[in-house]
Amino acid sequence: MARRRPESLVRKAFRWLAWSFLGALAASVLLLLLFRFVNPPTSAFIIGYWLDHPDQDIRQEWVPYEQISPWMPLAVVASEDQRFPEQWGVDFSAIHSALEEYIQGEGLRGASTITQQTAKNLFLWNGRSFVRKALEAGLAVTLEVLWPKERILEVYLNIAEFGPGIYGVEAASRVFFGIPANQLSRTEAAMLAAVLPNPKVFRADQPSAYVWERVNWISRQMGQLGLGYLKNL
Repeated sequence: MARRRPESLVRKAFRWLAWSFLGALAASVLLLLLFRFVNPPTSAFIIGYWLDHPDQDIRQEWVPYEQISPWMPLAVVASEDQRFPEQWGVDFSAIHSALEEYIQGEGLRGASTITQQTAKNLFLWNGRSFVRKALEAGLAVTLEVLWPKERILEVYLNIAEFGPGIYGVEAASRVFFGIPANQLSRTEAAMLAAVLPNPKVFRADQPSAYVWERVNWISRQMGQLGLGYLKNL
């Protein structure tokens, strides 16, 4: 009787990688399902900041969506992702434009939706690479399947960085304006949204001329969209 040949090391390694990938995928889906109902205790970006600045305080205070001024979600949508209510987490036209610019030598820019930014801030690392962008896009589509739009906005507004060590709209509102997030005015919401592209450089309480330009543009966009734009999420 012929003896059975031992399984090759390559095949064993492939099977181990496949099962590891499936296990990581299942764990990610379960974690995302959990975070649909349970507020994340922290985020990858917050942990990264703490590791880089162990001597500095981190300010964050979770606040439910209903306790955030309606101007604030409208401001971030107007500023970051005006197609947020209708798209499935990834703006493929924006990604296509970013890839064309990259091919032309202009560098790899973000082209991220609010859902992608939520996934990135929650689970991934800072920086620009195709690997991270692929993971970000996959997580974003999964978020759109598992979470309602309002939950995506709620988590985003609670983990977004608004300044060095300042995470979430409640902490930002109190630090920069001395008020809770539910009292933010239209202009104050636009000021917070204006610093999101680079919160380590821009300041909401001491806006530069460039930040004021962004504030005015965001405010105009908010007026065009109207408060009712996000009512049916």
